[in-house]
Amino acid sequence: MPDPAGDLRRLMAHHAPGAFPDDDLPDPAGWARLVEARAARVPVSHLVGRRAFWRHDFAVTGDVLDPRPETEMLVAAALEAPFARVVDLGTGSGAILGSLLAGRPDATGVGTDLSDAALAVAARNLAALGVDGRATLLRADWWEGVEGRFDLIVSNPPYIAAAEMAGLAPELAHEPRMALTPGGDGLDAYRAIAAGAAARLAPGGRILLEIGPTQAGAVSRLLREAGLGEIGVKPDLDGRDRVVFGRNTAV
Repeated sequence: MPDPAGDLRRLMAHHAPGAFPDDDLPDPAGWARLVEARAARVPVSHLVGRRAFWRHDFAVTGDVLDPRPETEMLVAAALEAPFARVVDLGTGSGAILGSLLAGRPDATGVGTDLSDAALAVAARNLAALGVDGRATLLRADWWEGVEGRFDLIVSNPPYIAAAEMAGLAPELAHEPRMALTPGGDGLDAYRAIAAGAAARLAPGGRILLEIGPTQAGAVSRLLREAGLGEIGVKPDLDGRDRVVFGRNTAV
């Protein structure tokens, strides 16, 4: 939902911390550039360089998808049970992986992404959280180069169908397209993840995938066809399907 007043407060806090609305702002030309950029629908997070997510602030740039409140449901669900080793496929800013490792101080993790620029942002965020010593970042196309088994697989993959892209908010034009859509029906990333999930999950291990609100049935079916069990769906705070989960029930 648009929030012009909130946007201005965040921009002011960034441009002139501690200033009040009636104060003379330092660098008025710089302030004008910020306001003009926001009027052109550049996301506030890109202008201030950070985004609040879960219990932390994360650095963001135009090279990564902004972590959004809906994705906190994925983190919350992942933290409902213990895990020792986690992989975050398509890690982007590292917000999911960083949040999970911060919440499980004994866990280790792997984050993958196709974008070197995104991996650089993730490395910065993991270091800021102090979890970089427990994390490995890989340039990879989903499972490419990922070794071993995991107690937990998580991903917020690109899931917007090609036909839906034209109807997105203008702010999303400033985020990397490959983090938003795989093209086609929006399910290609889930197909790739499901194909390798059973072989990478430890016995009893869990998989949690963020989805678009109409994709629960299709993604559930992909996990079931991949041999996983105990499949279910968690809604977000608005009641929309948001996370599909499953488990490696093989002994």
